[in-house]
Amino acid sequence: MPTHGSLTKAGKVRAQTPKIEGTPKKSPTPKQRNRSNYLNRVVNARQDRYNR
Repeated sequence: MPTHGSLTKAGKVRAQTPKIEGTPKKSPTPKQRNRSNYLNRVVNARQDRYNR
């Protein structure tokens, strides 16, 4: 099976790239959290009531 390039060069760029630590996940702002809670509790509950 033919290859595109030499197999001896495989992973060269990734090995040379410096490792960067990932940033920790931040919790959503209160405005976003309150909106998602509202949608989950009120809007979706209202839709469930009518879809039964």
